[in-house]
Amino acid sequence: HYPHYPHYPHSPITPSPPFPHYPHYPITPITPLPPLPPLPHYPHHPHYPHYPHYPHYPITPITPITPLPHYPHCQPVAIKKIPNAFDVVTSAKRTLRELKILKHFKHDNIIGIKDILRPRGPERDFRSVYVVLDLMESDLHQIIHSSQPLTLEHVRYFLYQLLRGLKYIHSANVLHRDLKPSNLLVNENCELKIGDFGMARGLGADPRQAKPFLTEYVATRWYRAPELLLALHRYSRAIDVWSAGCIFAEMLARRQLFPGRNYIHQLQLIMAVLGTPPPALTAAIGAERVRAYVQSLPPRPAVPWEELFGDADAEALALLGGMLRFDPRERVSVVEALAHPFLAKYHDPDDEPECVPAFDFAFERQALTKEEIKAAIVAEIEDFHALGWVGLSWVGLAAIGFYWQLLVLIGCYRLLLAAIGSY
Repeated sequence: HYPHYPHYPHSPITPSPPFPHYPHYPITPITPLPPLPPLPHYPHHPHYPHYPHYPHYPITPITPITPLPHYPHCQPVAIKKIPNAFDVVTSAKRTLRELKILKHFKHDNIIGIKDILRPRGPERDFRSVYVVLDLMESDLHQIIHSSQPLTLEHVRYFLYQLLRGLKYIHSANVLHRDLKPSNLLVNENCELKIGDFGMARGLGADPRQAKPFLTEYVATRWYRAPELLLALHRYSRAIDVWSAGCIFAEMLARRQLFPGRNYIHQLQLIMAVLGTPPPALTAAIGAERVRAYVQSLPPRPAVPWEELFGDADAEALALLGGMLRFDPRERVSVVEALAHPFLAKYHDPDDEPECVPAFDFAFERQALTKEEIKAAIVAEIEDFHALGWVGLSWVGLAAIGFYWQLLVLIGCYRLLLAAIGSY
């Protein structure tokens, strides 16, 4: 213990004085998000407003995404940093999965990958992955839970874009498995893009052949389908339809529909609205303890959606009821939801493309080490640049443009020499 020295008295810590008020440095209040603009009107198209091309993209608040400054003749983008991407095998494989899927998908309602920055230095020092993405302004979670108005037309337009992108994803035999408002990016033109494919998995053409993924964490609890909570042996594309239905309800009510505090509470909230599951579904529950718990509950009828949402649009509630069914086999498919009368204003089968070819999840069946996954990610980055994807970025455009100009000049020079020689 330190001895007490009289000539070194103990000095108590005094609080710092408050900052004086300087008239030239006023406090800047935090400004709320600007209100959503009205939906654009496209009189030239009676059904679906085709997306126009906007040269400027606002800032995306996805953490940890860093916006690049806007240079003349350059397109603003966002850089998503994936730090320490190779510390754990699961996170490294998630990064590899997302890179592969983003490279494969090309759709208006799916976040677009523009570039993957090459690692600098030796591969052993490669720790963080930087992905250049479309730059968006906000996400659906911020919009729903802000004070800005959210009309039924906004809800209709957002839901249509979500289902349009989901149709493309499902046609590639991919399950997103983590749909939630914060993963749906929105810009100032009300354009919506689905992001974050780190939890995605493959699905065979026959849903009955789907492998169980019940040992993994899938979907944020509030948007998790009941077949995941009930530990059913198989699940299908219907889990994404359930999540989309929960997001739809959250847009209508501007609050979460099933904000469960834990696993049991989540089940209780779902059964409080949908009633107890049918006997056939209860008998299919895989976990014995879960099945015994559900069977011990007294029968409970479903609550009409009109009681929960008051004077909400009747067609909207009809579609919501089709998306949120206890039995996944009774839920509407994404294609059926797009054809629902609630979305008739935007529905156009000729403008709702599918993904061809389907995505290949063969790499998921390989038992890879962290070093092998890192090598695979480096190979994906090099393949991205070798295929000319870098042309989507401003650097690539400049490089490719200069390259072709050089080839044209060389060709003209050779033609000139040939003409002089023949003369």
